[in-house]
Amino acid sequence: MSGSASAPIANGMDYDAERELLTGEAVALQLRASSVILRAAGAAIDYLVYVVGTGLLVWLLLETAPSLGVPENLYAAVAISSAVLGLVIVPAVVETASQGKSLGRWALGDRIVRDDGGAVSFRHAFIRSFVGLFEIVLTLGGAAVMIAMLNARAKRLGDLIAGTYSQYERIARIAPRTFGVPGSLADWAETADVARLPDVLSRRIAQFLAQAGGHTPATRQRLAAALARDAAVFVSPVPDADPELFLAAVAVLRREREARALDLERARLEQLAPTLGALPHGFPDRG
Repeated sequence: MSGSASAPIANGMDYDAERELLTGEAVALQLRASSVILRAAGAAIDYLVYVVGTGLLVWLLLETAPSLGVPENLYAAVAISSAVLGLVIVPAVVETASQGKSLGRWALGDRIVRDDGGAVSFRHAFIRSFVGLFEIVLTLGGAAVMIAMLNARAKRLGDLIAGTYSQYERIARIAPRTFGVPGSLADWAETADVARLPDVLSRRIAQFLAQAGGHTPATRQRLAAALARDAAVFVSPVPDADPELFLAAVAVLRREREARALDLERARLEQLAPTLGALPHGFPDRG
């Protein structure tokens, strides 16, 4: 029973191959891809800066071209070169140097990475910015949004060709939940003897209590019953209570007893500190 219960708890969520990365050590990592809306907002910030900067660059070059003796038939080439520089080369350099970041992505908390989770190179960044010139600038982002809505990782055409995607890096800070012994087991907890649990079982119980709200009622009850049977071996007497409440009470009792043991150990070390830190009799202090 314990073996069948551990798999759902370790995952903590339904399996999603599109969001899972398998490392070289065969460890599955759940990575969150940025949404289409988030990507569109970041791209709007980036391309607003790039387009405005490119426009200023083109205007400056065309204004200074006559004084530099540039023939008028080369003005178009100057404008096109400036556009390629400002909308393709500069974004690619910025993305490479910042390892997938940009002004918009920095503001919104995402990063461009390879499909295997690694950092992008200049080749990836150049392909993305070059294709973005057509699917973002020339179509005002319409083509990029439509393509991104057709795949699970919200990839635009440049990502599909380059083998990249946008990874969301900001994780909400979860406040640790601290609970006490359930009221129905308060009398039992005063006399209960809970031995030290094996580390594996202790972790499984802690994971279950933290993730219980994400399971369906049937799965939640089944996992709680299986873990309660495993934990009952280390508890005396075993109360006639709901399995999940029993697990919560066991976790609280072990937490409180281990906390008291650490406090006693700390107090003993503080008492011994003067002796342990003292110099031998007559030994000079050369420090």
